Amino acid sequence: VGVGIPGAESRTSGLIKNANSTCLIGMPLLSDLQALLQREVRLANDANCFALSEAADGAGAGMQTVFGVILGTGVGGGIVVDGKVLTGANAIAGEWGHNPMPGEHHADTCYCGRKGCVELYLSGPGLAADHRRETGQDLPAVEISNRATAGDPGCEATLHRYEARLARALAQVINILDPEAIVLGGGLSNMERLYENVPRLWGEQVFSDQVSTRLLKHRHGDSSGVRGAAWLWP
Repeated sequence: VGVGIPGAESRTSGLIKNANSTCLIGMPLLSDLQALLQREVRLANDANCFALSEAADGAGAGMQTVFGVILGTGVGGGIVVDGKVLTGANAIAGEWGHNPMPGEHHADTCYCGRKGCVELYLSGPGLAADHRRETGQDLPAVEISNRATAGDPGCEATLHRYEARLARALAQVINILDPEAIVLGGGLSNMERLYENVPRLWGEQVFSDQVSTRLLKHRHGDSSGVRGAAWLWP
């Protein structure tokens, strides 16, 4: 059995940490599942599972280094190199969502206890909160996107801010990891405009004369997370 979860298993305690489904934090999920199912279980961060699925036979198939991004109720990331998930010494490789958003100075506090996290700006709730701050309208992310498409100037301005922030945040990833592809997943990844507008913006922040990294939409949609959990077993 392979299982994708929000968060990660601590290398020191074996308990779950960093989960935005906070009820999981501090729980022995892996040992509990193995005891209940009476078989071996492999557990991985859901963004890592997404990245593995898309690198194995999805949008990033055949590429050496793939950075998978989840833009949904939270913001996660996973790194796959030569077909293998990079977990890291602290089991946090790819967790760009809890770096500070470059160029922003709001003092909002994330569920993780840190201030100004990328997740506060680039998640679905973060997009809705930014729109509410700027316009006073309380709209979900999908409605903001739909209204922008229909010509609403306030919603269009919100998406411009979102794209600029996404470009700055991903430029930092490119400067460190230099992946061949960044594959987007999660509900916000279905905004087709991102794939043209964000690469046009991120060049200003990338330390290179040109940017060959491709920004790609997921191939397997909402199935990629569970497919990646299956891919934990070769």
